[in-house]
Amino acid sequence: MKFKYLKLVILLLLVNSTFVFSQDIKVYNFNGFEKYLQKTGDKVYVVNFWATWCKPCVKEIPAFNKLYDEYTKQGVELILVNLDFGKDVQSRVKQFIKIHQIKAEVIILDDPDTNAWINKVDINWSGGIPATVIYNKSKRKFYEQSFEYEFLEKEVKSFL
Repeated sequence: MKFKYLKLVILLLLVNSTFVFSQDIKVYNFNGFEKYLQKTGDKVYVVNFWATWCKPCVKEIPAFNKLYDEYTKQGVELILVNLDFGKDVQSRVKQFIKIHQIKAEVIILDDPDTNAWINKVDINWSGGIPATVIYNKSKRKFYEQSFEYEFLEKEVKSFL
C-alpha cells in the first residue's frame, strides 16, 4: 500500500518538474524586447544576456538560479535573454533550460542587427556576453562580466 503512494508521489514530482522546466520561450526582435529594459514596477529587474555556447554564461547559471530561488519573493524579477542563433534555437534552449533546471523567465532575442540595439541596452556595452542590467525605478547599472553568486547577491541587495 505504501509503495503505491510512493509511486504516485514520484510520478507527480516528475510531471511537475517537467512542467516547470519546459516553459514556452517567447522570441522577440529588439523592438518587442525593449519593454524588458523599461519596466517601472516596484521590483528590482535583473536582465541577463547569455548564450548556450558561451562558457562564462553557462558557468554563471547556478548563481542566477540561486538568485531566483532566494529573491523572487523579495521583489526581484529575473529575465534571462538568450542570444543563440541558427537552426533549432528553440529546442536547443529548451533542452538547456531542462538540463540546468532554470525556473526564471527565458526569452530569445532574435535580432541580427546588433549594431542597431547594443547601445540601446547600454552605451558602454561592447556586445560581449555575459552581460547583465540590474535596475529599478531610480537606479540602473550595467555589467559586462560573469557573476559569482556572492557578488551578484551584493549588487542586487544594493537595489532593494
